[in-house]
Amino acid sequence: MSQSGRIVLATRYRLVSELGQGANGTVWRGHDELLDRAVAIKELRLPEDLSEDDRVVFYRRTLREARAPAQLRSPAIVEVYDVVIEQGRPWIVMELIEAPSLEQLIERSGPLTPADAGHIGRQLLSALAVAHKAGIVHRDLKPSNVLLDGDRVVLTDFGLAYSSGSVSLTKTGHFMGSPAYVAPEVAAGEKATPQSDLWSLGATLYAAVEGRPPFERDNVMATLSALANETVAAPQNAGALGPVITGLLEKSPTRRLTHARAADRLERALSGPRSGRRPPAPRYRLAAIIALIAAIVASCGVGATALIVGMMREGPSPSATSPGSPVSAGTGAPPGVASNALVVRARTDSCKITVVVPGATTNVLANETLPKGESRQYDQPRLSVVIPDSSACDVWVNGQQKPGGAPGERHSFTVVKTTSGG
Repeated sequence: MSQSGRIVLATRYRLVSELGQGANGTVWRGHDELLDRAVAIKELRLPEDLSEDDRVVFYRRTLREARAPAQLRSPAIVEVYDVVIEQGRPWIVMELIEAPSLEQLIERSGPLTPADAGHIGRQLLSALAVAHKAGIVHRDLKPSNVLLDGDRVVLTDFGLAYSSGSVSLTKTGHFMGSPAYVAPEVAAGEKATPQSDLWSLGATLYAAVEGRPPFERDNVMATLSALANETVAAPQNAGALGPVITGLLEKSPTRRLTHARAADRLERALSGPRSGRRPPAPRYRLAAIIALIAAIVASCGVGATALIVGMMREGPSPSATSPGSPVSAGTGAPPGVASNALVVRARTDSCKITVVVPGATTNVLANETLPKGESRQYDQPRLSVVIPDSSACDVWVNGQQKPGGAPGERHSFTVVKTTSGG
C-alpha cells in the first residue's frame, strides 16, 4: 500500500507506515486522530480461496485475537484498543510498542545472559498467570511474540489464543502454532492447556540462552519428529536458570513444572549471590532504548552515527542531574521545581519516561518506569521528553506544571530551560 497515508479506518485511524509483515498480514504504524496518539494497526489478510464458511471462521478468530488480550490487565500483555472491519477485512488497533522482539535481539546480538533471560522469564510468567487465570491459553509463545521495551517485557499476538469459554476454530488436520516452540502434546493433536504455554516458555528461554530452540531442525516435519522422539539436550549456557528451563521442558505435562514451582525456581535462580554492586543494565535494554528514542533523534536532526556515538558513552553527560530521591505522593509540588528545567513525579506505577539531551551526540538521561510518588529532576538547557501515559505522571517545565492527559495518551515535547523563574 504505497498510498497508505491516505487510508483512514473507521474515520479515525490513519495508516502512517509499514512496521512489518507476517504470514497472516501486515502491522502498520498508525495515528488515532480522535485521541491524537500513535497506535499499531494489524491488518489481517484473508486468503483468496477461502469459502464463505471459512471467512466466517476467520472473522471469529480475529475477534477472539482482539478479545483475548482485551480481557487481560497486565503491563506484560499488549493492550488492544479496537477492532475495525474495513475494505472487506479486519484490522486490530493496539498499543504501539516501539521496541525489538526477543527474536530480533538474539539474531542481532546472540544469546542472552542467564540473568537477562531470567528477567524476561519472570515477566512472561506473570503474563501467563493473568491469562491462565482468565481461562485463556496463548498457544503461540515464542521469541518473535515477546517485545523488550526497556525493562518492560510484553507478550503479543494472541491470534491463536484459546479461551475455555469459546468454541475451537482450528480445523481438523491443520497444525496451529510454531513447531519449534509448540508443546509435544499439542503437536500430537491434544488440546492446548496452560501447561502447554509453560513448555513454550521453556523453549523460549532455551532459545534466549542458547541462541536456538531445543528441537529446531531443517524443516517442519523433522522438527516435529525430533519433538516426538528425541530427548531435550541440556542447555549449556543457562547457568542457574538450567533447572527452570529443563523443568519447563518436561515432555509429560504432569511432570512439567507448574506455574507456582516455575516461579519459585526462577526467583531462587535470580537471587544468586548478593553484593553491594549494582548489576549492569541488561543488553536488551540498550536495544530497546535505541528503538524508543529513534523518533526523537530524527526530529532533532541527529544522524544515526551521532546516535550510536551518544549511546556508546559511559555514564551521563557531565551536566546530567542525578535521579531524585523517592518522595511521598501528594498534591503539592516536589522540591526543585523552581530550579530545574524539568521535574517528573510518578502519579501511579505506570509513569514511564524517556529523557534525552539532543545535539551532535545524543545522551540518554532516563528510560525507566518510576515507582509511585518518586520524582526525577533535570536541569539541562535542552531536553527531549517522551511520556507514553501522561495520566500517570505529574510534569513541571521551568517551574510550571503541565496539564495531564487521558489514560494512555502519549506526550512528546522539547524542554528549553529559561533564565527566569530559576
